[in-house]
Amino acid sequence: MENNNQNLDETHDQDSMLVLTDTWSALTPDERREKFKELPRTEAEELFLSLKTHDQAELISEAGSLEKRSWIRLLAPDDVADLIQEMGLDAKDDILSLLDPQTKREVTALLAYAEDAAGGLMSSRFVRLRPDMSVDEAISYIRIQAKTHVETIYYAYALDSEQRLLGVVSFRELFSAAPGKSINEIMHTDILKVPPEMDQEQIGRIFSQQDLMAVPVVDDQGVMKGIVTFDDVATAIQEEATEDIHKIGGVETLDAPYLKISMFEMLKKRGGWLMILFLGEMFTATAMAFFEDELSKAVVLSMFIPLIISSGGNSGSQASTLIIRAIALREVRLRDWWRVLGRELVTGICLGLVLGSIGFIRIMLWPNRESLYTTHYALVAATVCISVVGVVLWGTISGSMLPFILKKVGFDPASASAPAVATLVDVTGLVIYFTVASFILHGVLL
Repeated sequence: MENNNQNLDETHDQDSMLVLTDTWSALTPDERREKFKELPRTEAEELFLSLKTHDQAELISEAGSLEKRSWIRLLAPDDVADLIQEMGLDAKDDILSLLDPQTKREVTALLAYAEDAAGGLMSSRFVRLRPDMSVDEAISYIRIQAKTHVETIYYAYALDSEQRLLGVVSFRELFSAAPGKSINEIMHTDILKVPPEMDQEQIGRIFSQQDLMAVPVVDDQGVMKGIVTFDDVATAIQEEATEDIHKIGGVETLDAPYLKISMFEMLKKRGGWLMILFLGEMFTATAMAFFEDELSKAVVLSMFIPLIISSGGNSGSQASTLIIRAIALREVRLRDWWRVLGRELVTGICLGLVLGSIGFIRIMLWPNRESLYTTHYALVAATVCISVVGVVLWGTISGSMLPFILKKVGFDPASASAPAVATLVDVTGLVIYFTVASFILHGVLL
């Protein structure tokens, strides 16, 4: 009976932990701390290890010194390094003082690398083997290492006395090999490895292309420094994607979850881009002032201004988003700009003809068209149709080429955000519209 009650309590605690995990992001900081303290130690540890670094830092910052030490010592060295980078260098000495000497050395070494580089992502705890070991000896040795010195186990790495990487063997190959064989006989020497300075985005592409679970990090002398695992890169890829999405939306990258950003920070992150775009849109008023005579003579033209500029802005935003993502995924490279230009020329003309035809038919078939669009409604319809084709074509070309131009001069292609492209096309779209109108309606309405 007691065992049944104990099992029920454990199940209840586990359910509480799962519910808390699912609702964590919706809770206030005070609610999180309160509910976290209510969990039994085992469930609390499981939850703590599953949290993002930002949330771990939030819990630890409010803990006492003894409690803080117990939570920090749960983390692997690379996770401790991430925590220090999250909490800032002011917390570095305090956190390092809570670690055992070996972990402290490992964390200090990891902090020497950039946060978004292989060295900053790697774990220094991996399975080390000597190449002259037998398979049986290796398996026994791995059992010992797995207890204290290894964070994750995917592959075993054969190193020489100078810690230079000689070969790698998967656990499947290790356990299926004859017991008397040496590691030297079964290991692979053709190894995919990355330098400590490699950017996390490049590492992410390697994982997606090679279908690996871990990649060794090796310096210029061939010394193995650690491994980058798939879960480390998954988090990094998510951060990169979030950063690009923010830029595409015309927002400076947020440094914390949306609900954690202060109002001042939020205004600062969003206000800069909006002011730049607002100044850009002011050229729209300048363009309209330039064509003031045409507007005064043919007021009907003003009815279609929102239609024209939105068509160009939408097509430009589509094109820039597609090309930015294609560049990020390495589907297109800088040298492919002319191929992209050719495709977007055809795409822009086709899309422009479709939209322009819809506009033309709408004007021609609209009831009371003569009173709305004057007796020259057919010429007005032709003006709108041709203008839409021109503006959509210009929008697709601008949107697709701007990311290439930015990449060529060394800027992030994601800076060619949809709002930025739309602003550019708004101004030029008006010029195209009124130029077409001046040509078609000259001597009739103008």
